[in-house]
Amino acid sequence: MQRCELLASITAIEGGICRTYLTEEHRRCNRQVMQWMREAGMETHTDAAGNCWGHYAGSDMDGQTLLLGSHLDTVPGAGRYDGILGVLAAIEVVARFHRRGRRFPFHIDVVGFADEEGSRFGATLLGSRAVAGLWDSALLALCDAEGVSMAEAFVEFGLDPAKVATTSRAGARLLGYWELHIEQGPVLEELDLPLGVVSAIAGARRCLFTLQGSAGHAGTVPMTMRRDALLAAAGAVQLVDAVARRCGVVATVGNIEVWPGVVNVIPGRCEFTLDIRSGEDQLRDRALAEIIDGIDALCDRSQVAVTYREIHSAAAVACAARLREAGSRALARCGLQDFSLPSGAGHDAMAMAAITDVGMLFLRCAGGVSHHPEESVDAADVALALDVLEAAVEETWEHA
Repeated sequence: MQRCELLASITAIEGGICRTYLTEEHRRCNRQVMQWMREAGMETHTDAAGNCWGHYAGSDMDGQTLLLGSHLDTVPGAGRYDGILGVLAAIEVVARFHRRGRRFPFHIDVVGFADEEGSRFGATLLGSRAVAGLWDSALLALCDAEGVSMAEAFVEFGLDPAKVATTSRAGARLLGYWELHIEQGPVLEELDLPLGVVSAIAGARRCLFTLQGSAGHAGTVPMTMRRDALLAAAGAVQLVDAVARRCGVVATVGNIEVWPGVVNVIPGRCEFTLDIRSGEDQLRDRALAEIIDGIDALCDRSQVAVTYREIHSAAAVACAARLREAGSRALARCGLQDFSLPSGAGHDAMAMAAITDVGMLFLRCAGGVSHHPEESVDAADVALALDVLEAAVEETWEHA
């Protein structure tokens, strides 16, 4: 917990936490985390994508490698635990093994991914995508808010952008990847459970809808003759909610804009976003199709034209059955109730699933609050999380 506080002080903003990719704060954070890795008995290095690594060698030098970790970057105005807690917990688990002189027939590598949030350049999972062999060199042309390209930021950080692909561990002998993360939701707290095993990471699709009606004078156009784009959008928002509840998915209209946006003018055009997620892609896609058909019908009745385009799509990622089972056994070994739940948020495990089995443990957080300074966890829960993660490492090997 003290280490979480210390990393919170490595920030680019006054009075808050902000640590983004390829910045001086990123460099300072890596330096501090690698010091702790070395104290835990690991050899350390920074890879070509800026991720920091600790290597705890096993007794079989040709053995497989189990990966543990999460991310060290933050959103602007972040909390202290999202991502960070998972990296520090992994270090502490290795430190326990080191203090006992325990080595396994496999290696353990702890990774602090450099960019999961995408706060600086707008593209997410950059660190883990590089490790998973999913790096796209076109990303280097992306620019931050100051006009600095990612390629330029690499050079300033002391890395060669042409070598990012060498970070890939695709094809390596990997035993799996474990990630401990705060839940970022209220389920565990509502059930009074400190920890749960993640079943799947939800796939998300996002669309932008544009509704075109007719603007007109608010006082002179009769109600029966209006083509109110905002009124149609309001019906669409209610439709989204109803379909999501019936289908068992989550869907959110997070932004809505109206033109001309004047108090005495009927809205002639309206745009709104839709974010829809589920741990089952087919279920999510059926719900989305129903929403689109429903909005089409609603707008037709309202004499409002509607178009939409998809602006994001990511497939759901199921956590590996053998790691879910290892997590369940780990909970039982620590005297905790076995409970599984899906993740509605994206995580580095999504990228890592391209090259190895992934497993995740969720830790409850107060009120489900995340990406906010009020992000909070209980120290007693963290202590349990360390025990469970340690047991999960052992269970992963014993039932490999």
